[in-house]
Amino acid sequence: MTFQELNDGVTKAAANAPNLGKSIKLQLDEGVIFIDMTGDQARVSNEDKEADTTVTTTVDVLDQLRNGKINPMMAMMSGKVKIKGDMGLAMKLQGLLS
Repeated sequence: MTFQELNDGVTKAAANAPNLGKSIKLQLDEGVIFIDMTGDQARVSNEDKEADTTVTTTVDVLDQLRNGKINPMMAMMSGKVKIKGDMGLAMKLQGLLS
């Protein structure tokens, strides 16, 4: 999976995302995906803005998490995924990556 494929997939999934009143930033090796879920409809951009939760990882690791090849807890414990901010919000990210 490429960064652009991931970005397109998150943008498409965000159309059905609920208003959580929060934002998530995916800080990836190839760029940033910012998901703003504070309005009536979630908006996705590539702006590097402050977010309620920041997930730092790589496109490859996100793809492996999405496909079930890596356990999310093991990915965090091994340092492949770092989460700063609202952990509960990060757990809801799975729906946008499926």
